[in-house]
Amino acid sequence: MDYIDLTTLDTIKTLEELKKIYDEPTENTITKQKEFLIQPAYEFIEQSSFLIMATANKDGIDCSPKGDAPGFVQILDDKTILIPDRPGNNRIDGMKNLIINPKIGLIFFIPGSDTTFRVNGSAKISVNPSLLERFLVGGKTPRSVIIVTVEEAFHHCPKAFVRAKLWKAAADNGEKELPTIGSFAAFRDSGDQDYVERYNADYKKRMELY
Repeated sequence: MDYIDLTTLDTIKTLEELKKIYDEPTENTITKQKEFLIQPAYEFIEQSSFLIMATANKDGIDCSPKGDAPGFVQILDDKTILIPDRPGNNRIDGMKNLIINPKIGLIFFIPGSDTTFRVNGSAKISVNPSLLERFLVGGKTPRSVIIVTVEEAFHHCPKAFVRAKLWKAAADNGEKELPTIGSFAAFRDSGDQDYVERYNADYKKRMELY
């Protein structure tokens, strides 16, 4: 691809300039937003096995994946969502952000569905035993539970999924050789293809412990 000198490009700097590019949202896209969870939201979250959690502090933004069996996120009431945080790599970037800035954004996914559900709100972290016990899986509790207070909630436009043909692409990718966690580790550690394969096999064993 041709080189582009980004320093010479005009960029949008004001809301007025932005409004010249995009139309006003339709009434339906405004009225679908609620300050609480409606019934279809309950059903969607209860069937969701994966979400992306966005957090931020003054130095930057983090997006963290969270996943488990469908229903791993629990709804306490129409303003409160409980998310278990299970063992990971211990970077806890998002968790550290929440200590500094409680604002949080969530997008819930159901594999195979082009619909997603979005929640914006504020969050706090708890290690209360009664909360941890609610998320007991295989005799293990999560490290903590993220308590989310819903401030905005609405289903998301599916156009990105339709354009990407995401779930069909997921099936097609099964026949491709894709970068793996071992690929990234080998680049970091200057490893060869054998290193990639050993790392992937070892990581698979480690994941079985969770």
